[in-house]
Parts: sequence; C-alpha cells; structure tokens
Amino acid sequence: MLNLAIAYRKETFERLRDPLAERGIRVRHVPSESRTFDLADPPWGPGEFDAGFVYPSRMMEGGVVDGLLDIPWVNDREAVLISRNKGGVIARLERVGIPVPKTVVVSNPVEEADLVDAFEAFDPPVVVKPNSTTRGTGIAKVDDVDSFLGVVDYLNLVHDYRATGDKSFLVQEYLPEAVDYRAMVVDGEYVGAVERRLPEDALTAGRWKHNVHRGAEARGVRLSEEYRNIAERTAEALGIPFCGVDLLAVADRVVVNETNARPTIDVETKYENGFYDRLAELVRTTRR
Repeated sequence: MLNLAIAYRKETFERLRDPLAERGIRVRHVPSESRTFDLADPPWGPGEFDAGFVYPSRMMEGGVVDGLLDIPWVNDREAVLISRNKGGVIARLERVGIPVPKTVVVSNPVEEADLVDAFEAFDPPVVVKPNSTTRGTGIAKVDDVDSFLGVVDYLNLVHDYRATGDKSFLVQEYLPEAVDYRAMVVDGEYVGAVERRLPEDALTAGRWKHNVHRGAEARGVRLSEEYRNIAERTAEALGIPFCGVDLLAVADRVVVNETNARPTIDVETKYENGFYDRLAELVRTTRR
C-alpha cells in the first residue's frame, strides 16, 4: 500500500480517501496550519510517506512539512506558486497563444495618472483582482474611474500592513453573461468539468462572481473538444500535473481566466470515467 500525504482535510480529502484506497493508495492527513511543531520530536519523519498530493498553501509551514517528510509532491511548491500568480499565468498563456482576458498588471504603488491610463485601456466596467488571492477574495467590478481609484485606495490601506507581501493587482476586462467552467486536467489529460453558476435570485440581485465558496452551484458538464484542448494546453504550458483551469465563455470567444494548483475535487459523477484511475497513476509516477 502506497502512503499519500495530504496537507488539508476538507472535501477533497474525504472524496479521495476511498477511491484511492481501492487502488492501493492510503491517504493520510498531515496538517500544516494552526498547530505547533516540536522539531526535536516531530509528528512524522522520512520514510512514512511515498508522495504528497499538493504542497501546503502556506509556504513557510509547507517548508517545515516538506523538510520533515522529504517526499515528492504531485503538485510541488513551484506548481502552487506558478498558479497562485494570476498575472504570471496570464503572461505565460498569452505568450504561447492561449486565449486570455485583456489584462493590465499594476505593481502598487503607482502614480494616479498611470492608474487612470490603466482604467481607460478598457471599456468599463472593469474587474479589479488581487494577484494572489483565492475564492474570489477582494475582487471588485467598477464602472467609472473615480470608483476604480477608490478601490485602489482601499488596496493601498491593506498594503500598508507589513505582512502584506504581494502588492500587485490586475485590471481585467469584464465579460458580461459569461459561462464559468472549471475544467480538470490530470497528467496532461482532460478528465471532466463543472459549470459554476449562481442561483437565479442571486443573478437577479446583481451578483456576478460564480465562486462555489460564495454560493454558486457546480454541475457536471461535457465540454467541447475546443475547450478541452485549451484546458490541456494550459496545464502543459504551466507544467502543473493536477490542474483546475477556469474558463469563461461568451458568445464568440472563450478565455482562460485563472488556474488552480490546489483545486477542490467534486463528486466522481461530475468527471469522466477513469478519473480516479488516472489520478492514482499520477500519484504512483510521482512517488520516490
């Protein structure tokens, strides 16, 4: 039996445990946050695990866990950092011809005139997005330049705290009525997708962020060959073995909006046949 370390214990852990056990892989939790580590008497040591699933989200604590376990990760530290940098992802994908939304990256602080120029490069409204947050945190849609400058003022207040390391944010085109898909790619192959959609009452009320953690529902869908190909090319371009690719589709185009190297796994029925077979094989090829 192969032992797989997972640093977080939420929906993904519970959904992985039994299917991987059936395929000869024991899943064990290695918590890295909100705990203490006695390094003279560590909770785990080298030899207890054969591989890790996804590198912990907190890089410092992750370094401690990684130092204790000394294992390869399916998605290692570099993969997590690449995906977390939203502007870097857009730059990498655009360079290889993968469609992405029009984006301006702002490295705060900048002169107000530069901010106005960034806003005026778009037809409003625009989306303002912190470069390295998840779950839709801090994302705003603004219709005019004064509101845009006000949002940046709030960002400047947050950035004044020394603990805030990343002071960059994105300004992006807003795609009204876009359909939001999360495509999953395992070891270079598309394995399924969900459509994320807010309930009708939320849409009627003017809400527009289709994040599951903010109330959207995810239902399994079958994507076209074009969309599947874009998802696979995205994972390949970024070098992320287990990759969630977020697609926004409107009438005449589709773009890769973001990626996630720590994607939540949905229920098995929302994926292609053989999803867990491919995932188990990826774990085996990752093991030391």
